[in-house]
Amino acid sequence: MEGTHNIELIERKQIKISGVKKIDSFDDLEFLIDTTMGYLYIKGKELEIIKLDTNSGNITINGQIDSINYVDSKTKKESTFIGKLFKWY
Repeated sequence: MEGTHNIELIERKQIKISGVKKIDSFDDLEFLIDTTMGYLYIKGKELEIIKLDTNSGNITINGQIDSINYVDSKTKKESTFIGKLFKWY
C-alpha cells in the first residue's frame, strides 16, 4: 500500500483512488481521505462508497465530483464541513 497513489476521475461521476491509508470522515457531500501522498479532500453531491479494499488501499466513490484538493494535516479538520461547525472547540 505504501508508495503508489493514483487518482482516476471518470466523467466527474466516479473516482478511483489507490494508496488510501484510511478514511477520516465522509458523508454524501464530502470525503476526507488519508493517502500515502497526504490528505485528500473530495467535495460533491450524492457521494457514496461503491468499492473499498482495505488490504490494497483502493476506494471507488460514485456521485457528482465537484472538487478534489490535497490539504495538510494541520488544516484538515478545519477543511471539512463538520470541522467548520465545531471550529470553536
